[in-house]
Amino acid sequence: MKFTPSPILPEVIIIEPDVFPDERGYFMETYHQEKFSGGGIDMRFVQDNQSLSERGTLRGLHYQIKRPQGKLVRVLYGEVFDVSVDIRRSSPHFGKWFGITLSGDNKKAVYIPPNFAHGFCVLTDTAEFFYKCTDFYQPDYERAIRWDDQDLAIDWPIRDPILSERDAACSFLRDAELPA
Repeated sequence: MKFTPSPILPEVIIIEPDVFPDERGYFMETYHQEKFSGGGIDMRFVQDNQSLSERGTLRGLHYQIKRPQGKLVRVLYGEVFDVSVDIRRSSPHFGKWFGITLSGDNKKAVYIPPNFAHGFCVLTDTAEFFYKCTDFYQPDYERAIRWDDQDLAIDWPIRDPILSERDAACSFLRDAELPA
């Protein structure tokens, strides 16, 4: 496995697994605690989640104000543009974002630390998205930042996304309730 800090947000880590193809298909290790620890991700994961979304769906930018979640994200099939945003007010990277294409073909994963907002948009007819979390989902603490916040200026590869009611009505970063 190869672990590479992202060029914009060094705490966000790109993981490239070793893939072993043969005439039957392929094998790859998607998580190995000792290798992840050696790659700078020494976290305990407590919850797994999976979603299926259609082309043009945008989910995010989500985070929790208490009991923040680190996330290890990957795409099982299809393709998404995945975005992490540093929402730590004390960080020199506050308000900066990093985006990467994740797909069932490239098999890359990304680790997003706690106190970062996260979202993705679907670029193929469908995409199945899988992620591990370092803390449990707490609906009372969940918050979101608008996907089209001009202060963030995220260069999403879609223009008119399919949004949930909640994601369509969330706050801009300047007005958002952020983690302590």
